[in-house]
Amino acid sequence: MKGRRVLLVNPWIHDFAAYDLWAKPLGLLSIGAVLRQNGCEVDLIDCLRSPHPLMDGPGPAVREGGQGKFYRQPIPSPPALKGFHRRYSRYGVRREVFDADLGEVTRPDVILVTSMMTYWYPGVFETIGCIKRHFPGIPVILGGAYATLCTDHARRLSGADYVLPHEGEMTVLKFLGSLWDTKPDYLPDLNDLDTLPYPCFDLIKGLRYVCIQTSRGCPYRCTYCASHFLCDKVRRRDPEKVVDEIAFWHREHGVKDFSFYDDALLTGPGTFAEKLLRGILSRVPGARFHCPNGLHAREITAERASLMRQAGFATIRIGLETTDPLRQRQTGGKVTNDEFIHAMENLHRAGYNADEIGVYILCGLPLQEALEVADAVKFVKTHGGKPMLAEYSPIPHTDDWEVSVSISSYPLMDEPLFHNNTLLPCRFEGFTYEMYQEIKRSLKEEAGPIKTFLPGDP
Repeated sequence: MKGRRVLLVNPWIHDFAAYDLWAKPLGLLSIGAVLRQNGCEVDLIDCLRSPHPLMDGPGPAVREGGQGKFYRQPIPSPPALKGFHRRYSRYGVRREVFDADLGEVTRPDVILVTSMMTYWYPGVFETIGCIKRHFPGIPVILGGAYATLCTDHARRLSGADYVLPHEGEMTVLKFLGSLWDTKPDYLPDLNDLDTLPYPCFDLIKGLRYVCIQTSRGCPYRCTYCASHFLCDKVRRRDPEKVVDEIAFWHREHGVKDFSFYDDALLTGPGTFAEKLLRGILSRVPGARFHCPNGLHAREITAERASLMRQAGFATIRIGLETTDPLRQRQTGGKVTNDEFIHAMENLHRAGYNADEIGVYILCGLPLQEALEVADAVKFVKTHGGKPMLAEYSPIPHTDDWEVSVSISSYPLMDEPLFHNNTLLPCRFEGFTYEMYQEIKRSLKEEAGPIKTFLPGDP
């Protein structure tokens, strides 16, 4: 593989809304690092790059901590979404800027494109189309979440030459070895994540933050989540080696902000979390850490909350999802209300205030009543947290998928665009769009009543 050129491409997003909440193509960058370890020359084009020197103006605003807005250009909605009167946009650089970026790279031997949300596939398709026009005859390989969850759809319609689902490091190595009739010199062991080289974040121009994984997989199997399908077992890194990686990016590249991409950061065996937090505290002073994927409340002990505060954990997100005890058990049993209350007490005692503790509440689950969501909002406010609505997206291969397909008014099986959570795909008379808007309004109120929803309400 030595001397082969590989181009990595992070595609555009097409959607009604998108925001950079520490969103980087971690899997793609990990694959790139493995290929580079095998002697390949690796380039990266990030369609979501911001700021970009060829775009007008200084670039979208960036908040302290590294997150910010993407560039945005309004585009026509796909035909399936024509009935929704919301502005549809391409998020990322303009097409002519992407074309210019393609013109700057040396002609590659293969091009790897990643994908994220299933309903973002139009941006992936447009990206592949541009690549094909610029580099005719060069194999294009598509991977990532959409390619894994909607493999048949991607193979039929994406325009990619090959679609490789699931974890990509070994799959891509074996595939390219066959394509090029060669054997890789370096083979990582995906059962030992510390055999993987650090993802090639050094290829990102204007690097503001680095995404860190201490593990892959999740010990829970929540009915609405596809983690178990995307990654079939839990594997954890050595916490000291995780700290080594954080210290490397902090020391060698001046990175101050780090976002954890774990599905279950604090759920490691024994003293995993304490070793990680103490290592960060002693070796990476002054850095900031963000947990956008959500933490498990039952794992937030008094000691861990104190260590997180001291170590610079600035963005705390907790996955409560619902306060209904029956639904908590039915959807996976990852938290109880008492465990959530105890976690909040520990965080407050450690010095976090309500605005610093975002709490995810799922809304729009199959047959979920609006009153359940409103009760959860009140519950979170009562216990000193900031409620954050997480609109439900029906995801193939989850336990809730079949019931979602059966009750949704949209053809979820045929068209991934209708997985878009902003459409509330499973709304019904017990949870209408008007009820949803009323709950959103209540989030902005410091106090005061939330409307009680009764049968027959709009």
